[in-house]
Amino acid sequence: MDNPALHPMATGHIPDYVVAADGSDYLFTFMVFFTLGLILLLGIGYFTLHSIPEKMAHASNHSQFQIVGILALLALFTHNNVFWVIAIVIAGFRFPDYLTPMESIAQSLSRLPGLKSLEPNLEGATPSEPEPEPTVVPTPEKEG
Repeated sequence: MDNPALHPMATGHIPDYVVAADGSDYLFTFMVFFTLGLILLLGIGYFTLHSIPEKMAHASNHSQFQIVGILALLALFTHNNVFWVIAIVIAGFRFPDYLTPMESIAQSLSRLPGLKSLEPNLEGATPSEPEPEPTVVPTPEKEG
């Protein structure tokens, strides 16, 4: 019979990921750093993804920039993706400008004779005083 105590252990055949006698575990150390790096990269990707609508709205100088930002934050904190989709749609859609043509029409109409100007007085002059109303002198009625 072979006595196992007489045969030394063949340590040359043990894989490298087995814990060494001094307690250093290289595989565990590698996996800790790999997991922390992966969590960091996933977090950066998640925050970058959630900032896409705001970047789109900011780049195009969008008039609803604050609404897009609020919707992106709501999507970030509530994990409700419908807010993010709405923010992307609003950031990607340019609402028509109705104000500029209306202002142009109003200025054109104000130049017509007989209408007061709608443009503000920009020359720094004091506003004109209203014309005094004509005073009506009562005439005595003749009895007759």
